[in-house]
Amino acid sequence: MPTKIRLQRHGRKGKPFFHIVVADSRAKRDGRFIEKLGTYNPTTQPATIELNFDKAVDWLQTGAQPTDTARAILSYKGVMMKNHLLNGVRKGAFNEEQAEEKFAAWLKDKEAKIQGATDSIEKAKADEAAKRLAAEKEANEARAKEIAAKNAPEVVEEEAPAAEEATEEAPQTIDEAAAEAANEAPTEEAAPEAKAEEAPEAKAEEAPEAKAEEAPAEDEKKDA
Repeated sequence: MPTKIRLQRHGRKGKPFFHIVVADSRAKRDGRFIEKLGTYNPTTQPATIELNFDKAVDWLQTGAQPTDTARAILSYKGVMMKNHLLNGVRKGAFNEEQAEEKFAAWLKDKEAKIQGATDSIEKAKADEAAKRLAAEKEANEARAKEIAAKNAPEVVEEEAPAAEEATEEAPQTIDEAAAEAANEAPTEEAAPEAKAEEAPEAKAEEAPEAKAEEAPAEDEKKDA
């Protein structure tokens, strides 16, 4: 009876979950199966695979053929590599000890690659979280500035007049003192000029009157 190692779908719409099963190649995809080997969840990062390693190797050794997706999963877990080494031992290319050494080296290298991929995924998640936090911080700062801008005019209108009065008082006092000093100096200097100009006029006006009054007195003396 031809057998296949394939995936049997479970889970709800949009969140698939698969069973890795050995089934008759003529059976429906989600129909009856011979044995369940594990599960595969592609919705996690990285994908979660649970597999009975030894059972999967045994089925490959007995001639079960995996589908393309099942082959990728088995290869990822090292089942295909183990099957290849066992075939080499059966053909006499190397002994079982050498096969185990080769498989241990391959497994170590594979684990390092898986760990690197996992670290990259975790780093990407951390970077994404940091970007979200930075974006939220910028949004909060922008919102705070908008609120401050709305409230700022009320505070400025109340405090500005007092500040302006305090600023204007000092210059006005100095300017007034300077203006008074400037106004007083020319007034004192102008006073002598006014007196000097008025004095000749007064004398000029008084002199003829005095002469005019004295003249008749002299005439009276002559007549006498």
